[in-house]
Amino acid sequence: MPFRSGFAAIVGAPNVGKSTLLNKMLGEKVSITSHKPQTTRNRVQGVVHRPGSQMVMLDTPGIHPAKGSLNRYMVEVADATLADVDLILFVVDASKPSPESEALVVEKLKSRVKPVVLAVNKIDIVEKEALLPILDSWSKAHDFHALVPVSARTGLQVDALLNRMEELLPEGPPYFPEDALTDMTERFLAAELVREKVFRLIEQEVPYAVAVTVESFEEPEKAGRPVRVSAVIHVEKDSQKGIIIGKAGAMLKKIGTQARKDLERMLGARVFLELFVRVEKNWTTDPKALRRLGYEPLA
Repeated sequence: MPFRSGFAAIVGAPNVGKSTLLNKMLGEKVSITSHKPQTTRNRVQGVVHRPGSQMVMLDTPGIHPAKGSLNRYMVEVADATLADVDLILFVVDASKPSPESEALVVEKLKSRVKPVVLAVNKIDIVEKEALLPILDSWSKAHDFHALVPVSARTGLQVDALLNRMEELLPEGPPYFPEDALTDMTERFLAAELVREKVFRLIEQEVPYAVAVTVESFEEPEKAGRPVRVSAVIHVEKDSQKGIIIGKAGAMLKKIGTQARKDLERMLGARVFLELFVRVEKNWTTDPKALRRLGYEPLA
């Protein structure tokens, strides 16, 4: 059988499980997740290696009616990704539809000539009797090349989904070595892991006003010494800074401890993680601040 390779965009409304699905496909965590929508802000790449194919998966922010500079940036990232791929994987949530955002995605798909596979996610929490009408409704919504019900959380049907996607890839050689998992830098992944902990540990709207930058990432000169990482958590208001730090620094310490453990698993080495909190007033609406914090406009 000929070898197949290509790029696939993972798109959908916010909070449908796109990042969880990518991580399950890879067998490793490269894209952060949380129960809150709009956790993913940048395009995150993961490489799925199979005996007969190599799929370069591009996780994207959720497509939604965007308000504000940061949200518009996120939707632009997803739009731009759709133009650069061989295959589109549209993920929807079987347990909690998002009609407005889903309609936006379907409308964008109409202008694309690339094959589209639909993954109906979270079937592990949907009654079997309810699933068939959902699948029937989606089969009429667009001319999908394949429709596969899956559970990104449990892995149910994920191999079947990969099989269908593999069939639609063009023939060609692999783009990356067999041991390549992602092209994201360790600095980027470190910043994302810190931001993930903020999303998971802090309620209210505070996480949406948070950006994380890594100011230094130092590999040890001697074996056995820790990797030293210094990162800044940026917020928009003094009140948000107080919430991130917590009483007597307890919340910041909890964020740092959880992020450090994930970093150590990712790097396979001890990590010394130092966190600071800085107020960057109205950064989510300031184009210059957005660029400085890593959200460079695509146009």
